[in-house]
Amino acid sequence: MVEVIFAPKFKQRFSKIKDKLLKEKIIKRVSKIKTNPTIGKPMRNYIPPFRLSYAYHIPSNIIYVLDLYHEDKQ
Repeated sequence: MVEVIFAPKFKQRFSKIKDKLLKEKIIKRVSKIKTNPTIGKPMRNYIPPFRLSYAYHIPSNIIYVLDLYHEDKQ
């Protein structure tokens, strides 16, 4: 089973989001990535207007959710 580890930076930015619908979209996207870690491009999974940055370490089967940032700040 794939393990998901959230970086402190991601946790901090996620906690500041007030839009519940957007939070649900982010949670669903992380769940989708957990189900299929090779989906999309690692480091840049798009959730309008944000990008979700993550890395998948295949040998240990761990997904590191690194950051969540606005697409304009890329």
